[in-house]
Amino acid sequence: MKFFFLLTVYFLVFSSLSYPQKKRTERADEAYDAGEFYEAIDLYKNAYSAIKDKQEKTRVTFQIAECYRKTNNSKQSELRYKKAINLEYPDPITILWYAEAKKMNQKYEDAIDEFKRYKQLVPDDPRSDNGILSCEMALEWMENPVGYKVEEIRYFNSRGFDFSPAYAQEDYSVIYLTSSREEATGKKTHGATGQNFTDIFESRKDRKEKWSVPVPLDETINTEYEEGTPSFTSDYKTMYFSRCEVSKRKKLGCNIFFAKRSAEGWSKPELLEIFSDSLIAAHPSISKDEFTLYFVSDLDDGYGGKDIWKITRQNKTGNWGSPENLGPDINTERDEVFPFIHPDGTLYFSSNGHLGMGGLDIFRAAILEDGTWKIENMRYPINSSADDFGIVFENESEKGFFSSTRKGRRNDDIFSFILPPLKFNLLGVVRDEKSEEPLSSSTVKLIGSDGTNIEAETADNGSFRFRLKPGTDYIFIASKRGYLNGKGRETTKGQDKSKDFRTTILLSSIAKPIELSNSNVFYDFAKWDLRPEAMVSLDRLVETLDDNSNVTIELMSHTDSRDTEEFNLELSQKRAQSVVNYLIVKGIAADRLSAKGYGESNPKVVSKRVVEQYPFLREGTILNEAFINGFASIEQQEIAHQLNRRTEFRVVRTDYQDKEE
Repeated sequence: MKFFFLLTVYFLVFSSLSYPQKKRTERADEAYDAGEFYEAIDLYKNAYSAIKDKQEKTRVTFQIAECYRKTNNSKQSELRYKKAINLEYPDPITILWYAEAKKMNQKYEDAIDEFKRYKQLVPDDPRSDNGILSCEMALEWMENPVGYKVEEIRYFNSRGFDFSPAYAQEDYSVIYLTSSREEATGKKTHGATGQNFTDIFESRKDRKEKWSVPVPLDETINTEYEEGTPSFTSDYKTMYFSRCEVSKRKKLGCNIFFAKRSAEGWSKPELLEIFSDSLIAAHPSISKDEFTLYFVSDLDDGYGGKDIWKITRQNKTGNWGSPENLGPDINTERDEVFPFIHPDGTLYFSSNGHLGMGGLDIFRAAILEDGTWKIENMRYPINSSADDFGIVFENESEKGFFSSTRKGRRNDDIFSFILPPLKFNLLGVVRDEKSEEPLSSSTVKLIGSDGTNIEAETADNGSFRFRLKPGTDYIFIASKRGYLNGKGRETTKGQDKSKDFRTTILLSSIAKPIELSNSNVFYDFAKWDLRPEAMVSLDRLVETLDDNSNVTIELMSHTDSRDTEEFNLELSQKRAQSVVNYLIVKGIAADRLSAKGYGESNPKVVSKRVVEQYPFLREGTILNEAFINGFASIEQQEIAHQLNRRTEFRVVRTDYQDKEE
């Protein structure tokens, strides 16, 4: 990320210049202060062996670690910070940066331990709690990645830095990218990175979808200085880009330039005068309407580190207004860089100040009606424990490119990303409600809120399958001759990942009576008033009757054997009638219902499901009075009596037609 460095180090001393003949550590310190971190590492290392004083040796070890941190070499910085800690470097900040290095090296559990150690030493620093939380979130995100598919684009990448891709043509067949590869115009070595100064390169896609080897733009755009991070207007006729100039005598810094494209090529770039002096501006991103330009600067009145700013104008040819900071929702005390304004108005940017997985993470930000921003981490696999930045989208599609150091080579590389279309399947099986055997040749109808209405027949194993659409509510109804219809529901609304929904539809045979669930708590002892618990089961019965509008039923109520036969017969009749009355109130036609009380004459036969709930019973046993009285336990006797107090229904007819239809 060459421009990331240059926003801080905009006045560099070329590595080709010789340092005065001073003490080795003094020369190393001068290189460090000038931002020549790459040079400083070698100077500190050369000085280290000659240092006798332990305190100075410890300080130099820490300085080497700092150089590696500031050049994004997390592997080496972890080793050097650990060495500084072992040498008892006095500042606790060493432990914080050691934890950050472990975090960037994806050693999240170890990093949490180090953040906790730092918290004990500096309890008021929020960076420890934030570090712990970000590591915990990273572990969760890696366990549950979002649906993007990420792939390294090898034909874009080189041994140098390759980053900040941008589409340069309307059909997305041309990419401009920033690179420090050998073909770059600027041949001087960058003291902060040890590589060439960057240029803007072009790659084109052929008819076989293969990208060409990137070639540098001509010297109209590329110079001996640093060029990069291009951004295009919606017609691709104007390009904004960063240029960081260096002089031995003056601090020229980073500025934003723009150039116009014609049939002859790019015009001579013009400076976009955002500031009246030599303050830094870089990483431009122009909005679709060309009225707003987002950029990065480290102005003193920002929120700390590098902030994202914007300038606006009233029309495409108007003058730009004064810079405006995007505010504390976007900007933090650390660095916010590489903004990209999507055509739909969503702002994407990278930050190491918001909670993230490692170094820089990519965030999306949507502006709300009250003017505040809703910030969202794009999570894994877009983000990683390394630096992730410089994202660009293919207009309205969820695909494009971004930059990352995730390959462990420290260099920036370009990756593609795509969010494959969401795929939803409903995988189901239809079974007999009692035996749980699969029901082949059943008909399953799928009805969607989008108007979908399709049917399928179950296979020999009772299975069926439907493809579902995103953002849709579904009802599926199964039917088979000799059974009541069964129904289920599912929705794909709110689903952001492809998913297979699995369901089982149980169909009740009309050959035998069907028991209502929870019927043993329908009534108080010796009473026929419906208890509140009955409502849930009866409401399901209402739904069953609505789904099977062709049937009439008889409500069958049973009692236990306590009290006289006459009393129980009358009680059961009243209970059955109370159910019928409830169903009528709920809109079921009275001529579809009849009530019949059976008293204690039909004791329950223990089923397999009952045995699963009450293992002291045996399948097939009839719970008559003699059998129940054989239990020594009063509790077991009461359970058996409760099982006998039940309400069932049986289908009387299957050819019912509503008289009003």
